[in-house]
Amino acid sequence: MQKHSLKSLLTSLIISILSVALVVISPSPAFAVNNPELLPDTVTPVVDLADFLPERQEESLIGDIKTFEEETGWRIRVLTQYDRSPGRAVINFWGLDDKSILLVADSRGGNILSFSIGDDVYALLPRTFWIELQARFGNMYYVRDNGENTAIMNALGTVKGCLVKGGCGVVPGLPREQWILTLVTSIVGGLVFGFAGTPRKSDQVFAWQWVLIISPLWGILFIAFGIGPVVTRTSDWLPVFRNVMGFALGVLVAYLSPLLSQPPASNPNT
Repeated sequence: MQKHSLKSLLTSLIISILSVALVVISPSPAFAVNNPELLPDTVTPVVDLADFLPERQEESLIGDIKTFEEETGWRIRVLTQYDRSPGRAVINFWGLDDKSILLVADSRGGNILSFSIGDDVYALLPRTFWIELQARFGNMYYVRDNGENTAIMNALGTVKGCLVKGGCGVVPGLPREQWILTLVTSIVGGLVFGFAGTPRKSDQVFAWQWVLIISPLWGILFIAFGIGPVVTRTSDWLPVFRNVMGFALGVLVAYLSPLLSQPPASNPNT
């Protein structure tokens, strides 16, 4: 079980790094080609060329997208593709504008999801949001375990939920692998804090000056990477409590280890 958790954690971290690089380099799908013959004669918000969506689910999604557009004004469109792409033809087909969000699902790469975002959308959902969204729902392991259709539906559900509430800085929800990573950084931050506070003089109980000197390091590990990602993604206080306990445990282990390893003082009267 421990091996599996470590493997999942490392996999999630690697995928996040690769996804960041992918989105930064190419944040929107390539529309260099132009194949309008691949598009249906009737305009529909979902074009499932790769058959990722079961028929009933596709029909339900079309209805949800139309209702969402009528209620909010935001235009969501979905394109799935495999061996060929309509390319630039989708721009005129859907009349994509600044209030449009195009999700493209293509299983030929390591991450099946990519997005083309209108300028008005970035005011509510910044670029970092789309990077995290792609990394969470589009990675090959998530798709393997849940299916392409679930990846598409969960990504769209997250986008719609954030637009309804006026925007999101990060993707809501805290996956287990991401929480484990925050717990590890909290513990490491505690170890740094504890080692820094270890007494260097015989009459010293705690080296506060060293703790303050390296506070940027343990502060970043514990607050920015340990607590920050948790409180911005979930209102559940249990993972926060666990991370605080992890930090405290790291402090105790680092602080007490040198003291316990010291040889006992010899008695001069013996």
